Amino acid sequence: MRRSNRIPHLSRAAVLASASAIALAVLLTLLLAGPAHASFWAPQHGGSPNADRIHTLYSIIMVIAVIIFVAVEGALFYALWKFRMRPGAKAEQLHGNTRLEIGWTAGAAAIVLVIGIVTFIMLPGIRNPDDSDADGWQIPASYQTAKDPGLLPPNGKSLNIDVNGQQYAWRFVYPDGDNDRQNNVTAYEEMVVPTGTTVTLDVRSSDVAHSWWIPKLGGKADALPGYTNHTWFKIPRGKEGVYTGNCAELCGRNHANMTARVRAITPEQFTQWLARQKAAIEAAGRGAQQYRAQQAQNDQRSQQGDASQPSGEPVPSPSTVPNDATSPAAQR
Repeated sequence: MRRSNRIPHLSRAAVLASASAIALAVLLTLLLAGPAHASFWAPQHGGSPNADRIHTLYSIIMVIAVIIFVAVEGALFYALWKFRMRPGAKAEQLHGNTRLEIGWTAGAAAIVLVIGIVTFIMLPGIRNPDDSDADGWQIPASYQTAKDPGLLPPNGKSLNIDVNGQQYAWRFVYPDGDNDRQNNVTAYEEMVVPTGTTVTLDVRSSDVAHSWWIPKLGGKADALPGYTNHTWFKIPRGKEGVYTGNCAELCGRNHANMTARVRAITPEQFTQWLARQKAAIEAAGRGAQQYRAQQAQNDQRSQQGDASQPSGEPVPSPSTVPNDATSPAAQR
């Protein structure tokens, strides 16, 4: 009995139509989704010089790869068509072609050599930070805090920020160069930076492996416990705005919620923002000192057996201590 090739309850045309519809839906989703469309063929760019250079290097290699792919696949399909099976034709065994073999070996080596030369020429511009622009934020000398001088721009000036990955948030500390670490500006989730200014990052983790990645601002930097990695970016003047990304290392069950955000503002706005953060920290410090002093007085009275007396000045609740340096409202 002859077996039917038809799928039960579904015709072949229906199967093909369903598969085509699914493929078309996937393609349209990729093309219409903003972030996916922007990075469909190449890494995102436009936010920092190193990201632009990564995009350029990727595009060069992509073009070379596409040319090779088209040439190889074209030759393959030409051979399949030209030497397809015909009635009465008999396959013939051919011996090697020395010239052809030497040619494609030398050609492949030349392609790899060209890619290697281009890559090594462009890598320093991706890894090593540029100087800040002339109209960027005027970085105080005390802010030159990158631990490895070799990672600084040629003029030795950058805004260095300590990036600490924690399940499941990013912590940003702006070291100001003095010995008091308690007065450093600190923020969570959103990093605020001035445009036109080179920003160097010390990336680390205090628990598990994370990965810092803002696609428009350059490549990824792994955040590993016990290690410090480095990366940089410089957002040009006129491109103020918010740049977003996600942790690029599976770090736990809430990994998908570990987002990162960089808000670029003008150098003038950054000076004002930094002053507000400093003022909030100083106010919080004064409030904490007042609380501790009042608490010490109350403890002293208690030790002197003056428990029957009123406890004196009310002790301010810790909740009343100004501590909004890291709140979203204060950061704005």
